[in-house]
Amino acid sequence: MLPYLLVATGGAIGSVLRYGAGIAVGGLWRNAFPLGTLLINIFGSLLMGAFVGTMARLLPGWQNEARLFFAVGVLGGFTTFSSFSLDAIVLAERGNLAAAGLYVIVSVGGGLFALWLALLLMRTGVSP
Repeated sequence: MLPYLLVATGGAIGSVLRYGAGIAVGGLWRNAFPLGTLLINIFGSLLMGAFVGTMARLLPGWQNEARLFFAVGVLGGFTTFSSFSLDAIVLAERGNLAAAGLYVIVSVGGGLFALWLALLLMRTGVSP
């Protein structure tokens, strides 16, 4: 039960942080370009790298609970792009460059296609 509580609590915090950051950037940048999302994704990826690197080096005994709360929960709620980035880099660092490239291409391409298809179906009145 504790793992779910850690993820849920962290996710709530991350979601609120994402909302606040989006509002703040939106108030400063009034443009159709999604700068808030872009900055959140990059900053979240930076935080994920710093967190995972620090945990692996300094606090190996606390890794699981801290990872669930901060990496999966807070950063997962803040931006799932940070988790995506970590997965891709871990694959590459383990020497699985083809798998890392395929993961990036299929994740981005598949995600875009799935969203486009769902929008198309919803707009034409067909449910998926």
